[in-house]
Amino acid sequence: MNANEVAAICKALGDANRLEIVQMLSDGEKCGCKILERFEITQPTLSHHMKILTACGLVNDRKEGKWHHYSLNCETLMNYKHFIESLTCVGCVEDGCCK
Repeated sequence: MNANEVAAICKALGDANRLEIVQMLSDGEKCGCKILERFEITQPTLSHHMKILTACGLVNDRKEGKWHHYSLNCETLMNYKHFIESLTCVGCVEDGCCK
């Protein structure tokens, strides 16, 4: 995963609504209407959030009739997770605390 891809995901997750949407999708695919029920936002605002999440590759969009169904892109999520796990802190001790 290159720096631009990581930066796009960080930007997408930097919004509280988008972060909550990703958390909602972590237990499976959701229809856009179900996501919209959880927030006090308009449909165009949800579309904007979902466009950002799909553009960075973190979320898949599947259209069925007039409804959009969203799910996490597990490959992108795992690549991002591996990137985060590869970061280290110089001076960390075995118990994980930094000096």
